[in-house]
Amino acid sequence: MDRTVLELEQLRLQYPGSNNWTLDGLDLRLEAGETLALVGSSGCGKSTVARAVLQLLPPGTRCEGSLRLTGEDPRQLKRAELRQLRGRAAGLVFQDPMTRLNPLLSAGGHLMDTLRAHRPDRAAAWHRRRSEELLERVGIGSQRFRAYPHELSGGMRQRLAIALAISLEPPLLIADEPTTSLDVAVANQVMAELSGLCRDLGSALLLISHDLAMAARWCDRMAMLDGGRKVEDGPSRQLLTAPRSDVGRRLLASAREREGGHTPARPAIDPVLRVEEMRCWHAIGGLPWSPLWLKAVDGVSFELSAGESLGVVGASGCGKSTLCKALMGLSPIRGGRVDLLGQNLLQLRGESLRKARLALQMVFQDPLACLNPALSVGDAIADPLLIHGICSRASARERSRKLLERVGLSPADDFQDRLPRQLSGGQQQRVSIARALALQPQVLICDESVSMLDAEVQADVLGLLRTLQEELGLALIFVTHDLTVASGFCHRVIVLDHGRIVEEGPGDRIFAAPQAGISRTLVEACPRLPNR
Repeated sequence: MDRTVLELEQLRLQYPGSNNWTLDGLDLRLEAGETLALVGSSGCGKSTVARAVLQLLPPGTRCEGSLRLTGEDPRQLKRAELRQLRGRAAGLVFQDPMTRLNPLLSAGGHLMDTLRAHRPDRAAAWHRRRSEELLERVGIGSQRFRAYPHELSGGMRQRLAIALAISLEPPLLIADEPTTSLDVAVANQVMAELSGLCRDLGSALLLISHDLAMAARWCDRMAMLDGGRKVEDGPSRQLLTAPRSDVGRRLLASAREREGGHTPARPAIDPVLRVEEMRCWHAIGGLPWSPLWLKAVDGVSFELSAGESLGVVGASGCGKSTLCKALMGLSPIRGGRVDLLGQNLLQLRGESLRKARLALQMVFQDPLACLNPALSVGDAIADPLLIHGICSRASARERSRKLLERVGLSPADDFQDRLPRQLSGGQQQRVSIARALALQPQVLICDESVSMLDAEVQADVLGLLRTLQEELGLALIFVTHDLTVASGFCHRVIVLDHGRIVEEGPGDRIFAAPQAGISRTLVEACPRLPNR
């Protein structure tokens, strides 16, 4: 019996409108039960492999060479046959499940819909029973059958995506960056669940990831891509202790630098931001005279000086995002005090508040989701200046050119007229940083701003933020689920749990000797590179 579930030989792929081959002579083989991580720099072709295998490609794409999925070439199948092959031969877990789940279908509805499409011969009762079994199997529970995607946490949504992928027990599971939007503790749980299910089903796992340490933890074998070609292939530990390729050595060096960064000295300057006993409570039910409160942020206090970086870490639901939204004025503050450059923001109203908030700007996790897809890069950066009436259109355009140069997108003429989708992930994040800097803020909030980038691009963006901080005296609030990054980049780190600060201090000290329970959980969940 042939145990090969996926075989690519000299596969070449070119997207419509491109003059370059995204995949250029790729050879790859995956056997039943094998775990393989596909790694490499941004743009190397990792995600394109998944799209090619399942033929999720735009019309006009050229795809040459040999491609066999459980012995069949998906390119030769009719549309109905291809749809059946996708569910039967391979399951796909995407990076962001919220963008792939139907907001009008419940968790159980998603599973019922898939089972009805692929098992129309089975009775409705079987579809319902199988859906409940799958929800139990991935740790969501059948009691959440009627829950909609927006009612599930990020980890639960990813578990639902896994349940959909395994619903037909395919011989191949493809997970494309399945944990980048999750905190390390939840990511560890999700990957343990996914790996365990693959073992139980005897399925092969193809993990596409930019995180070398995470890939090595969960996959026995690793293949390194560069320019659409495979440059290394072998046992994960061997690849991460003695890489043979230039790109392997470069990515490993960036990953080790990220793990081994030292905490910089803290500036001794008067604070530009002071938060005292801030409370963000949300009413979630109860009686009008006695409501039930979700205490998302519950008495948080900290100070931040010019030129200082404060890391904010914690598990999903700890209050990190609510803290950011509250500081930005996007979530109500129920009590406490927030002083920005000596002004209490909670006492300001109207135009006074609007002007004061210009000193506080934010860089979001997913730049592509935050930039207007119809605006050119130059216009996206100039837009805040025009909205606030700070300068004329010509002056705003010129300032956007200078900001592009400042964030390393040089020469500006090569970038200012491009649309966001025409840039790489790292370039998109640089545009987001330039846009945030347009209003000359004193405090910059970076909310998971490098979690979706590979190790090499992460290092570039973190280096850019450090340079800008030194040149402009920026105070940074660096929100991340990755204590490894926070400990190496930030002067201080606070750990949140259930809306409260449970530990505070230098990041390297917390990472080496965590005191709070959640801190220990986060440290233990952090995947580490093998020793040399």
